[in-house]
Amino acid sequence: MTKEYIGVKKVTAWEEDRHGQAGYAVKYEDGYVSWCPKDAFEKSYLCVGDSGVNKINIDTVQLMMGNVQSNQLDEKTTHVKSTALTGFVTHEVSSCVDPANYDQELGTQIATHRIQDKLWGHLGFVLQWALNGIKR
Repeated sequence: MTKEYIGVKKVTAWEEDRHGQAGYAVKYEDGYVSWCPKDAFEKSYLCVGDSGVNKINIDTVQLMMGNVQSNQLDEKTTHVKSTALTGFVTHEVSSCVDPANYDQELGTQIATHRIQDKLWGHLGFVLQWALNGIKR
């Protein structure tokens, strides 16, 4: 019986053409090297920086946020929706006390920052998984 699996690997890769096809040479932690077509590689992997740097940075978080939409919900509330590059959707709101003080730009900044914080945590989880695998 076959089953479906998901997995996360940290790899080192460099662009390389093979037989006229764009792709990446991929080196795994155990030293194994393979080659992957460009589209398949870029669908599976997100660049998090230079080799040996095991951290998530703000550029990666902002890239992963993907499409961000902001709208005013009522006289004092801003709603922000982020559709990440993975298709994962995150919603946040920001409200003020007095509608006379409402500022959609400020509300968007606050709600967007909250979404960034959530994505930072999610990406940290994924990087930790890639670095250490699953320990049972």
